[in-house]
Amino acid sequence: MSDFLSDINGYIWSNALVFLCLAAGVFFSIRTRLVQVRQIPEMIRLMFRGEKSPSGVSSFQALTISLAGRVGTGNIAGVATAIAFGGPGALFWMWMVAFLGASTSFVECTLGQIYKTKDRLTGEYRGGPAYYFSRAMAHTNASGAFKVYGLVFAAVTVLACGLLLPSVQSNSMAVAMNEAWGLSEWVVAVGSVIVLAFVIIGGVKRIASFASIVVPFMAVIYIFFAIIIVALNASEVPNVISTIFASAFGADAAFGAIVGSAIMWGVKRGIYSNEAGQGTGPHAAAAAEVSHPAKQGLVQAFAVYVDTLFICTATGFLILSTGAYRVFEGESADGSVIAEGGILPADVAVGPTFVQTGFDSFWGGAGSSFVAISLLFFCITTIIAYYYMAETNLRFLMGKAATIEIKPLRSTLGANLTLLLQALILVSVVIGCVSTASEAWTLGDIGVGLMAWLNIVGIIILQQPAFKALRDYERQQKLGQDPTFDPKALGIMGATFWENYDPVTGKTRETADAP
Repeated sequence: MSDFLSDINGYIWSNALVFLCLAAGVFFSIRTRLVQVRQIPEMIRLMFRGEKSPSGVSSFQALTISLAGRVGTGNIAGVATAIAFGGPGALFWMWMVAFLGASTSFVECTLGQIYKTKDRLTGEYRGGPAYYFSRAMAHTNASGAFKVYGLVFAAVTVLACGLLLPSVQSNSMAVAMNEAWGLSEWVVAVGSVIVLAFVIIGGVKRIASFASIVVPFMAVIYIFFAIIIVALNASEVPNVISTIFASAFGADAAFGAIVGSAIMWGVKRGIYSNEAGQGTGPHAAAAAEVSHPAKQGLVQAFAVYVDTLFICTATGFLILSTGAYRVFEGESADGSVIAEGGILPADVAVGPTFVQTGFDSFWGGAGSSFVAISLLFFCITTIIAYYYMAETNLRFLMGKAATIEIKPLRSTLGANLTLLLQALILVSVVIGCVSTASEAWTLGDIGVGLMAWLNIVGIIILQQPAFKALRDYERQQKLGQDPTFDPKALGIMGATFWENYDPVTGKTRETADAP
């Protein structure tokens, strides 16, 4: 079974997907005139502005929901894996994916806001790729094909976020806690299920409240202590930087033979970490209460920087500066060792233990405990975000059928399928805790790859409304106005929520849009 899954993963994560991710980032960067650079001050300003409402969360809460999904084991174990199989140069390609991916994130998240809806059952804003695929082309001859495309994406997202991706997070969490405290995987599994069950049953509002408190705190604390370790080992930093760049382009003799792996693993783990182009960000973006879609597009673009340029960089420099790394030839730890930093035990597994060893080199056993606690918060919040995205796409798949009443159960079909999804994601967490790391990561990569293929191809086709929204936003910005959005004036069709939006009151003239 493992070989079969590895073969599937190899087909999905071929060079074609790597090229597509990079090419899309370059194309969107050109089309937006490097919005990810020009609008950085506006991104920061918008993060702390915006109101929440009974239907939507604030811009900051939407950012933290998004970061909850982005900031997870990919920032710790993912960086270690990229370095182990792609060499130090993989970190450079993670940076490149983040820089280019910020423009991709802007496009997809702006589209998520443009085509968001109001859920019939909860009254909350919902949106994401499935919604913009089905709505953006509703007025054209291709409407039927794109409705099917939206349904396919929704089904893949329910599978990926509900079953495949949570297991990666719980696996890294269990490995780190076992390394630090010797906790049994089953103890971690039971504890995680109890915490997650309490939060996810509360809906998007409880998810937003939980994420807005935990995510900023855990990110700042982790970066702070990682920087301290790097600073204590400052003499190694110049060598780390030169090694990263030399390895990225094959100039270092030790890593010249794996420059292709550096690109592959850097792109793969970069997207797994920051999720730019994967289609997860638009779900959180759509939940925000803003007066113009581009506002949340800009905020979500900055989330990519927070994830990769800040947190992943801190992890990468920690691993490399302390010597807590080992680089293998091939796709697994069974390959020959090309290079190593010299402080890892002979039998250490690739993953969070690299980072734990790096911290322990200065803090003793306290370092392992700190990483385990960090992963506890990182992974729990990521799994919660996965549930929110899976539930959003389940609502989309059910459509009006969600309100059908099942009389023997005295509840609706939507309520029962939601309970089933909640049970599924908790089971996935348990499976991840007791599985091997390679199995968990293979399943996670399949989920990320499938979503990325569908979403990137889709937004390349549907890109135009996002650019119209950006030009409109910047026009009003230059006039000193607080931008508001009128899709009809811009020739954008299918944005039914905004067609009924009153910029004066900040409310919609409808009670609820279709799912």
